[in-house]
Amino acid sequence: MRFIRQFLIILLVSFFGEVLKAILPLPIPASIYGLVIMLALLVSKKVKLHQVEGGSMFLIDIMPLMFIPGSAGLINIWPSLKPVLIPLLVMTLVSTVLVMAVSAKVTEFVIKFDKKVEKEEKQREEKIREEIQEEAKKND
Repeated sequence: MRFIRQFLIILLVSFFGEVLKAILPLPIPASIYGLVIMLALLVSKKVKLHQVEGGSMFLIDIMPLMFIPGSAGLINIWPSLKPVLIPLLVMTLVSTVLVMAVSAKVTEFVIKFDKKVEKEEKQREEKIREEIQEEAKKND
């Protein structure tokens, strides 16, 4: 009964994501709305983690089974897919490498920026300490 209740909560949140998708004219998938709703409910403690944890772990456990119908569907479209398979794989590989490279550069930039800000803060703190020490010497 516990898993049914947990699964029902997940289904309701998913349903409200579908409702938002139908109402709002934004190009955002219903699953994203559902995830945001679930996050908001968990953060606001309206839904406790233990209330959905078992059901969500079950869904994660059976997730590989959900790919079987899609994979089987590829068999039906194989004649159409075969001529574009190599270009598709090349595009996938190139875009993956580009995303990795851009992510690495952005991460590198953020780390350098963070170190620069940290260094400037230390310099400011040191300057303030020196000013305080000078002020203390003047007062003595």
